[in-house]
Amino acid sequence: MGLRDDLERFREVGEKRREDLADFIQYGDLAGGKESIQIPVKIVSLPEFEYDQFDKGGIGQGDGDTPDVGQPVGQPQPQPGDGDGDGDDGEPGEEGSDHEYYEMDPEEFAQELDEELGLDLDPKGKTVVEEKEGPFTDMTRTGPDSTLDFERMFKEGLKRKLAMDFDEEFLREVCKVEGITPRAVFEWARGESLPVSMAWIEEAHSEIPDEERGTWASIEEVEENVERESVQQKIRREGIKHVPFRREDERYRYPEIIEEKEKNVVVVNIRDVSGSMREKKRELVERTFTPLDWYLQGKYDNAEFVYIAHDAEAWAVERDDFFGIRSGGGTKISSAYELADELLAEYPWSDWNRYVFAAGDSENSSNDTGERVIPLMEEIDANLHAYVETQPSGNAINATHAEELERHFGTDADDVAVAYVNSKDDVTDAIYEILSTESEDDD
Repeated sequence: MGLRDDLERFREVGEKRREDLADFIQYGDLAGGKESIQIPVKIVSLPEFEYDQFDKGGIGQGDGDTPDVGQPVGQPQPQPGDGDGDGDDGEPGEEGSDHEYYEMDPEEFAQELDEELGLDLDPKGKTVVEEKEGPFTDMTRTGPDSTLDFERMFKEGLKRKLAMDFDEEFLREVCKVEGITPRAVFEWARGESLPVSMAWIEEAHSEIPDEERGTWASIEEVEENVERESVQQKIRREGIKHVPFRREDERYRYPEIIEEKEKNVVVVNIRDVSGSMREKKRELVERTFTPLDWYLQGKYDNAEFVYIAHDAEAWAVERDDFFGIRSGGGTKISSAYELADELLAEYPWSDWNRYVFAAGDSENSSNDTGERVIPLMEEIDANLHAYVETQPSGNAINATHAEELERHFGTDADDVAVAYVNSKDDVTDAIYEILSTESEDDD
């Protein structure tokens, strides 16, 4: 077996594991802790070393333990009673396989879900936990000589040279024009935007020999007969002998201060526990919310979870009780958001990323969605508000909460997602709908 074949088989293992992950989310047993998750996987043939079928030499294992051809290296010889032949007293299926479960922590679960669903959530840190020196990219006017940005200083001096230099020989020829005065030369030079001083012209004019005065009848004659040389041409011909540096050109590099921020998140899970939320609906809520919790726990450095149950009133509960509670009361969804607003005061928006996930069968008391829930959702700062409707038997006449949210916020809102889960087959799509909304907003 070649290396390419091995890589292909490992790639196959990864693809099967992601397929198993999707199946697990929809149909598997979601009982898992906060530290690790056990994903059932299909048995796959993993690459392994085997003894050469043609080479009979080499080191054996001694009499009675000589490995058979094709036996994986390190695997003991079959013993009586181990196989399917005579003496096999074992019943098939009594022993579990070493590869029946794959254990992953929430961080790996999040990575696998990203690959499976094509997500690109990049959480932002909010709380500064450390400041450290980064690359020397910032500038200051003072500092040690070792940090002087000489390249920048040279460029500034060179720009000054290009701006201040001029063709001295050409101006000396202008000074030879018949009857021209230093003032006239200066006025002409200023009209040509030549950076020359009156003092320089007066000195150059006085140094013209008497026999050379009147060489030219006019400045136009000088321009016709004397070639002017630009500063760039002069530099190419003579090179740079002098660059005029000034104190204000000096800049010293110092390190950028980088703030290391901890990625904190608080997830508020809200569930309708009223009489209409029967077992199938509760199971769909758990099947949707649990992977969302695992995913966000794997994405953030520090994750806190708040669980709120409600009928006509709302109360905080522990996670172990969250999915099993059932009440005989009515439904008032706004009571849960009012409690969420109070509890989130412990998690300031400036320091915490926030997610508010709610689920139910979309039944709500009259006008509560428009008059109370929507204003509260707009008031509560959050990375994402999501509502999951669970109606395995089809929509009830008064199940309008999800539709009202969609009408108000639209289907392409940056921070509000609405998903519909009518069966286990809808779970993965609902998770994608929720998390992709946050991914697009984050981008």
